[in-house]
Amino acid sequence: MTVQRLKPERKNLYGTLSKEYDPILTIQSGDSVQMETLDAGWGYYCQETQSRKKFEPLNKETDRGHALIGPIWINGAKPGMTLEVRINDLIPGPYGFTCAGQYANWQNVQLGLTQYEEITLKWQLDNKTNIGTCTVNDRSFSVGLKPFMGILGMPPDEPGKHLTWTPRYCGGNLDCKELVKGSTLYLPIPVEGGMFFVGDGHAAQGDGEVSCQAIECPMELVDLTFQLREDMPLTLPRANTPAGWLTFGLHEDLNEATVQALDGMLELMGELYGVNRVEAMALGSAVIDLRVTQIVNGVKGVHACLPHGALR
Repeated sequence: MTVQRLKPERKNLYGTLSKEYDPILTIQSGDSVQMETLDAGWGYYCQETQSRKKFEPLNKETDRGHALIGPIWINGAKPGMTLEVRINDLIPGPYGFTCAGQYANWQNVQLGLTQYEEITLKWQLDNKTNIGTCTVNDRSFSVGLKPFMGILGMPPDEPGKHLTWTPRYCGGNLDCKELVKGSTLYLPIPVEGGMFFVGDGHAAQGDGEVSCQAIECPMELVDLTFQLREDMPLTLPRANTPAGWLTFGLHEDLNEATVQALDGMLELMGELYGVNRVEAMALGSAVIDLRVTQIVNGVKGVHACLPHGALR
């Protein structure tokens, strides 16, 4: 096993996904990659000014979305295989931010928040104590940090440049808060080489990512191990996390996303326990948790969670 390292340099950064980009790194199955990442808005912590600074220059054609590192080529990866991504470690940088209000997304319109001027919470993040603090109206608020990457995925097998906002069957902007250190994410491979991208660091987020942002932050360390799997055919993402096994549904309609997540969980329970789908549904009604992953990326997400040890 080899450990490679990547910095957020111009040659390693994109704000779109495409199978047509030249890989920035080639690895073997079983290798690990350790990275630093910018925040989703192309910011980083400047040691000289002790503050956030915007990365420059940006390319109008390729940098229209979240700042991503990639693509990483995994030798031997082919469509029909599954990519196992083990999340070994995640260390957030010293700052984060969250915006709310004014922007005319569907939930702001429904909640009457477009009439308010947009606000930005500025968070100070301590990755030693795992506490984030901010000030609102001269009052201090704090939250526990549970860092994860919002975007882990590969481009679809279609020509052109694809927006970073959309979660897809092959990963992308999943925004799932359960994908913390110690998790393993399984993704269907859509294109030769995989062409893996990662970015959109989050220090903490509630299910739903309701304001359209989590605590957005750069990451001092993203440590991932990649393994090719030919024994796990998938059509949608699956994950094994400290919280439990997850199966994902992705659709503009939350009902459809729910059905997809449940369908994946029934299949998984059949593999784990040797039960049929209706038996899995009956058992699962006692132990499966359905969670709204995110509601803000156009394609909404639902994940079904089977907590470890819940079914014995």
